Amino acid sequence: MSIQAYQQAAKQTANPRDLEFRLFAQVTRALTEAKDAPRHDIKTVMDALDWNRRVWSAMAMDCAREANSLPEDTRAGIISLSIFVSKHTSVAARKRDEFDTLIEINRNIMGGLAAMAEAAGQPISAEAQAAGAHAAA
Repeated sequence: MSIQAYQQAAKQTANPRDLEFRLFAQVTRALTEAKDAPRHDIKTVMDALDWNRRVWSAMAMDCAREANSLPEDTRAGIISLSIFVSKHTSVAARKRDEFDTLIEINRNIMGGLAAMAEAAGQPISAEAQAAGAHAAA
């Protein structure tokens, strides 16, 4: 790994909300692209849905840990959203217009992450915001 790559990785890990925002931006963009993919492109659709479900499952598992520092009601809300996302993913796999619900949930989470980062004095980086703008398009 080059020094520049290491420095870039270190810079990215400095703000956890920034990383989470960036991840949601990437998976939301994948969902948006999958929604608009040709009908025969099942792989793009299933890959995006699977990735989104895995992100939400990981978040739920993290929120279930007692060591998680988020307030209990926030953790419970994220776990509930994860369950909803998992169930709704099965619906979206059959009906592409149902992608909008998953995309909207992710965008709302991105907004919350940005607000949390701003309140903590660590606003989302311009690079992550640019990724988020692509996800919102």
